Amino acid sequence: MAQETARQTGSQKAFDLSNPDLRDWLRIVDAAGKLRVVKGADWNLEIGALAEMVCLESSDPPCLLFDEIKDHPAGWRVVNHAVPSMTLAAMLLGLPPSQNHLELVKAWRQRMQSLKHVPVRIEPDGPVLENTWRGADIDMFRFPAPFWHEDDGGRFIGTGDVIITRDPDNGQINVGTYRMQVLDRDKLGLYIAPAQHARLHRDRYFERGQKMPVVAVFGTHPLLFQASSMKMPLGVNEMEWVGGVLGQPVEVIEGPITGLPFPANAEIVVEGFIDPSDLMDEGPFGEFTGYYASAMRKETFVKVEAVYFRNDPIIHGAQMMRPPGETHRARQIINDAETWAGLEAAGVPDVRAVASVPVTCNGMVVVSIRQRYSGHAQQAGMITAQTIGLQLGRYVVVVDEDIDPSNVDEVLWALWTRSDPETSLTIVPNCRSQPLDPRLSPDRRITREYIGSRAVIDATRPFHWREQFPKVVGTSADLQAKMRSKWGEDFFE
Repeated sequence: MAQETARQTGSQKAFDLSNPDLRDWLRIVDAAGKLRVVKGADWNLEIGALAEMVCLESSDPPCLLFDEIKDHPAGWRVVNHAVPSMTLAAMLLGLPPSQNHLELVKAWRQRMQSLKHVPVRIEPDGPVLENTWRGADIDMFRFPAPFWHEDDGGRFIGTGDVIITRDPDNGQINVGTYRMQVLDRDKLGLYIAPAQHARLHRDRYFERGQKMPVVAVFGTHPLLFQASSMKMPLGVNEMEWVGGVLGQPVEVIEGPITGLPFPANAEIVVEGFIDPSDLMDEGPFGEFTGYYASAMRKETFVKVEAVYFRNDPIIHGAQMMRPPGETHRARQIINDAETWAGLEAAGVPDVRAVASVPVTCNGMVVVSIRQRYSGHAQQAGMITAQTIGLQLGRYVVVVDEDIDPSNVDEVLWALWTRSDPETSLTIVPNCRSQPLDPRLSPDRRITREYIGSRAVIDATRPFHWREQFPKVVGTSADLQAKMRSKWGEDFFE
């Protein structure tokens, strides 16, 4: 076993971002000094354990590229933590490089205002068609799909995957991320939570007594994975959104079996169908909440009809673990910007900043406002409570404009000193949740009543006597500037 700094992430072609792929992205990560190649790891628990331990224990975790994996050919790889820094997250979104979260949220809000979706461009061929398996040649166990956690139900090839489906009613394409377990050489479990767009597609096919065509992509440019894991409006084609961010169309191939489009430069692509009458045991799987939210149960699965893959394919893995783990920095920037935009669209004035707490996976959102009227903080909090991007939102904290919502220490200080548990806390019942919510009671799991509550905490100075609130102790901005000028920035590092 060995590890080394990467200098080869695939073919030796120069940077060509006319149709960027995962390999181009890994070269960018490598050039930033953030790529580590790990050789000789076992697919059975070692990849998952190493990815988890590095993410949780390193102060500056790198992107991990696993090669020479046990029982698999050299060059058949697994990548984890593909966007390992805020600066790289900015680059992924086409923003100026920065580690400052609030600056990036503001920059993304500006991009949102002019972002236009770009239709895909259909191509007859692409790198993903370098190899094809059909019929008896199909064997999904030949790929180095990790056994991620000790209590998982099997090997999961789909964690950082991209699942493509089509609405049978109107033909609209959806791109989502859902876990996929290798159940047999030609069978892949596909768990889709209720209310997800692909689940709506599946239900419509099943209501017609039809099989649902599915394309699964196990390695593509991380921007498409970010798009697929976001909650975009129904009917939005995530590949067209990616084209808008990149400023050029995503090149796709129309699947010869399903007719569904998939990236021409993807690493591994599967075409298949889900039959409503066929079920297999699926799960359990350790999820992004840091818990096992469901036991093994009968689920429909994808019967694989064809597999396409590049020479020396790379599986994009996204290790699910106790947060903060792989925090999906680019998604956090996007979610916070969209929450901010939603507040302004609802007529909430003087929103100064929005930041979700990374360790909560968007489950706690902090909103900074400059109070303008009685009830302003409550209004901001209540609206945010219903615009949180994920269904596992729990807490909204509203703070004054002098508090940086991305600084957890400042937020907790405001929470401690400016809120009163008796008068500053509002509980909102019967809010939407989902099956992966670890706080759902056993009874609600049985009845599939996926609801919970949210708390809005007003951690602002009480509006009616805010002018009499004790003055904050601290060095003024003017004095800080003089000290930096006199003593230099190095003094304060």
